[in-house]
Amino acid sequence: MKKGFSTIMSAQFFSSLADNALFVAAVELLRNAQAPAWQGAALVPMFALFYVVLAPFVGAFADSIPKGRVMFVSNSIKVVGCLMMLFGSHPLLAYAIVGLGAAAYSPAKYGILTELLPPSQLVKANGWIEGLTIGSIILGVVVGGALVNDKVAPLLLGLDVPGIDLGIVLPAQAAITVIVWLYVVAALFNLKIPRTEAPLRSMSGNLLELLRDFQQCNARLWRDKLGQISLATTTLFWGVAGNLRYIVLAWAAAALGYATSEASLLVGVVAIGTAVGAVVASVAMKLDRATRVIPLGTGMGLLVIAMIAIRDVAVAAPFLMMVGALGGFLVVPMNALLQHRGHNLMGAGRSIAVQNFNEQACILGLGAFYAGMTKFGLSAFGAIAIFGLVVAGTMEAIRRWHRHNLQAHRAEVEHLLDIARSDHH
Repeated sequence: MKKGFSTIMSAQFFSSLADNALFVAAVELLRNAQAPAWQGAALVPMFALFYVVLAPFVGAFADSIPKGRVMFVSNSIKVVGCLMMLFGSHPLLAYAIVGLGAAAYSPAKYGILTELLPPSQLVKANGWIEGLTIGSIILGVVVGGALVNDKVAPLLLGLDVPGIDLGIVLPAQAAITVIVWLYVVAALFNLKIPRTEAPLRSMSGNLLELLRDFQQCNARLWRDKLGQISLATTTLFWGVAGNLRYIVLAWAAAALGYATSEASLLVGVVAIGTAVGAVVASVAMKLDRATRVIPLGTGMGLLVIAMIAIRDVAVAAPFLMMVGALGGFLVVPMNALLQHRGHNLMGAGRSIAVQNFNEQACILGLGAFYAGMTKFGLSAFGAIAIFGLVVAGTMEAIRRWHRHNLQAHRAEVEHLLDIARSDHH
């Protein structure tokens, strides 16, 4: 891998580590405030909100200035969100501001890969970045759980700065104080990311023009016979994965009687499985064979439903690892195929912004759907069963859509696969 790749990886690791630790701290903060259960479920769609709202602008922004600088500014916004949560803003509002920083960060993070690396290394690079992101999710939820733990939290609360009273009295607040410093470490790595030789594209000051450009890019990717399938698959995967963090916390509380700090370890188990699946896929899969993994998505939805029968952690841990492994093996080749088609059709930043818009809209939609079921009194088990059915049914529809494309547009699909095959080599 080229020089600078490890710096990008380090920045991504610490930023994602902080995002996931903050999620656990925010859940605990809401529980301490005895907020209704639907507010905990609503954290996920609130984080996704600005991804959806700002999607037409962040891709063009990421293409208009050096991507390392975009990532630095984005991490600074995340720090602001943390401080808001720490000093009395409602956790849902503050977490939405952290999501604003993440929305600006993502097109730069993925876009710089296509600028720095040749197409032949994209699957491997995606394997690394997804594996490392998943590693940071594991460590993030474990760190978040540890920071609000009965043993660690009192130690943090006992650390006082002489002459300064920050009003930090809750374990979750002490955890957020530590998390701010993780974002600071990520920002320091951002400053070291090298400039690539890719030309910068000026960003239009006309918002309507940017909206029109984004709409055209989105339509172009959905019309592409390989782009539409890879986009639909990754959209659904991230919609599920984004909400699975909270679903596992809710399920562990209902099925096993776990507190946030214990349940966070099970979220880590799912992420370990995803990391294993991602690494295996990055070695075993080629760009032109990516669509062969589509049936795994249907299996993933059915396994989510099977969760409701489990009452023993000895069964739950390997089961959740298997769910994660299926997801990791599914997403890496489809993500690489999507980036490849997007880069060819419209450029890195805009392509990633379109991808983020669709994926985060799915997280927002599925998260609102799950939070709504919770608000209207459906048990965690009932909500999980319906959620899993929706996922399995949608993934089966995507599989049939691809089969239809192969039958009705065989020459076009085979031509696009040939391009992927030649670029991979």
